[in-house]
Amino acid sequence: MNCFNGRGGLVGFGHYAPERRVPNAEIERDMGLEEGWIERRTGIQERRYVAPDQALTDIALPAAQMAIEDSGIDPAKIGLTLLATSTPDHLLPPSAPLLVHKLGLPNSGGIDMAGACAGFLYALAMADAYAKAQGIAVLVVAANILSRRINPQERASRVLFADAAGAVVVLPPVREGQGILASDLASDGAYYDLIKISGGGSRNPYRPDMDPNEYLMSLKGGQTVFARAVATLTSSAQKVLNKAGLTAADVDHFAPHQANSRIIDAAESNIGINSDNTLITLNKFGNSSAATIPFSLSRCRETRSYREGDTFLLSAIGAGFVSGSLLVGL
Repeated sequence: MNCFNGRGGLVGFGHYAPERRVPNAEIERDMGLEEGWIERRTGIQERRYVAPDQALTDIALPAAQMAIEDSGIDPAKIGLTLLATSTPDHLLPPSAPLLVHKLGLPNSGGIDMAGACAGFLYALAMADAYAKAQGIAVLVVAANILSRRINPQERASRVLFADAAGAVVVLPPVREGQGILASDLASDGAYYDLIKISGGGSRNPYRPDMDPNEYLMSLKGGQTVFARAVATLTSSAQKVLNKAGLTAADVDHFAPHQANSRIIDAAESNIGINSDNTLITLNKFGNSSAATIPFSLSRCRETRSYREGDTFLLSAIGAGFVSGSLLVGL
């Protein structure tokens, strides 16, 4: 018996979405788009935006609290907190230490991870390895406030992005078939410039005369992004299934990054996933980058049962063409 009463793997789920609902009609009206244009092309009906006084740790906090409470473990046993985000409270210091402080975790380290839309997968892979190596609990949180990085004049980003947070608690596995069964983490810097915020880094540092648009998100090469996303999600998912000696029929729950319904549908079809097994939150909550997978895992559990022994396929790709898939046993 371990110090977690014989429990292991993913034991706690949490999520949070801000209160403000932004329907498609509001954006379509502002941008001169015909009614229904956004939903036909993205599958999104509405999304959530934070209140003016909310920062990243403010939305990460309730998701993390929910996951810890759901796990039923003593918070003092959490030894590490990983925060996957592209929109921290400040550029420096990292936001994870502040989140740990707000949560009152007395024994947890904390670090931010900037992996764009695939950030949660990288954080979860590291959490699983660290939990196994150290015999401790790890809290993984993914959160983003993308509403403040949208260029209101750029259709490509404005119709997609949203704000949300999701979290899981990871314990060392206690039986075979629990935790991460197979992983595939990758990147392709050849497409580095297709999704970016150009201003503020060492390549293009802040300056008094900088165009404000350089601080905002820019998406280009839409057809290239779509094609590469579908191909990468498909091949990555197939790799982890092959590594684990499983097939798509063995997947109980498919949790793809909620980028665009057409990307999800195409990847689902290529992999051979039963659509009934796909977790979808995109329609009501939009694309919150790294937060979408843990948000969906938690939110969808409210309407479908997760059982011990279930197999989850998690797949994502995002800016920098950072991508990956994880096969996880509950």
